Amino acid sequence: MSNKSHSDDVAFIRALAELLRENDLTELHVKREFGEEGALNVRVSRGGVAASVAPAHSAPAQITFAPPAASAPSADPAAHPGAVTSPMVGTVYLQPEPDSTPFIAVGATVTEGQTLLIIEAMKTMNQIPSPKAGRIARILVEDGSPVEFGAPLVIIE
Repeated sequence: MSNKSHSDDVAFIRALAELLRENDLTELHVKREFGEEGALNVRVSRGGVAASVAPAHSAPAQITFAPPAASAPSADPAAHPGAVTSPMVGTVYLQPEPDSTPFIAVGATVTEGQTLLIIEAMKTMNQIPSPKAGRIARILVEDGSPVEFGAPLVIIE
């Protein structure tokens, strides 16, 4: 693989990292096939960038970059003073029924005790109440995603 294509790969990875930062995404994954010449498989996440460039008939090369300081989160969401963490292992649901309105949205005001979401555990639907009144700053989980005990779910400010 020539230096020019390596430089192009690095520029492509940097562009993906910038796209991640600009759109406040947590992860991007892109795979580019170059036919017989090889492939570029890139996963860019808030924790760092890892890429493997695999030219035809050669071992993959690893390229690792530290993310720019501006794109790194300032702290672990679970350490945020307004973080609501999961009290159990299960599956998160952001609305009471599949086609209904979600319990909360970013920017919405909630009251103490208001249902934020549901966690299904062992075929039981468990409503997760807001521990305090405030504004929803971030929703850290996706509807239908699995969660572990202690995983941050929502940030309330």
